[in-house]
Amino acid sequence: MVDTGMVPVFYHSDAEVAKRVVKACYEGGVRAFEFTNRGDFAQEVFSILAKYVSRECPQLILGIGSIVDAPTAALYIQMGANFVVGPSFNPEIAKVCNRRLIPYTPGCGSVSEIGFAQEAGCDLCKVFPADSVGGPSFVGNLKAPMPWSLIMATGAVEPTEENLAAWFNAGVTCVGMGSKLFPKEAVASGNGEAITSLCREALAIINKYRKT
Repeated sequence: MVDTGMVPVFYHSDAEVAKRVVKACYEGGVRAFEFTNRGDFAQEVFSILAKYVSRECPQLILGIGSIVDAPTAALYIQMGANFVVGPSFNPEIAKVCNRRLIPYTPGCGSVSEIGFAQEAGCDLCKVFPADSVGGPSFVGNLKAPMPWSLIMATGAVEPTEENLAAWFNAGVTCVGMGSKLFPKEAVASGNGEAITSLCREALAIINKYRKT
């Protein structure tokens, strides 16, 4: 997540569609991917996807997102999740993840929440919803008194130079990117090349602006 600077965020109820999307991202240079726990039987899709990734995308780190409670985090860790992401901060999830040495990236909307998450052992915190809590200026203002903070911005992140430059100039460690990276028509038609191209272009922009 730190090395590449971008984590695609995706959910689909069809495991075959999820496989195609993950493979397209992998071919575009993605090495960390977040499948979200957003639909009925999402765990069954994830189980299939995790086994597929281990065979077909050996350098990919597959994580699970939209986790709000500890039992669900434990379930996905058992199925092979390499990191856990949530829309909010739950200290009980931190305990489960820390016990297994699995990174937990909680969603935080204030400086205090980020501070509490860091105390609980969360190295990377997700600013969410990033646009609603202040956008890039929030990140810049946070990093001034807390420069050690590792931040992933998710929400209103787009694969454009203007958007990505603003986030990385503000000091984010990485970004989470969802629908803008996966045009509906490309997903529906199985046009993996379009998704691969978007990933490749976004990563090139990130490498241009990220702070080393």
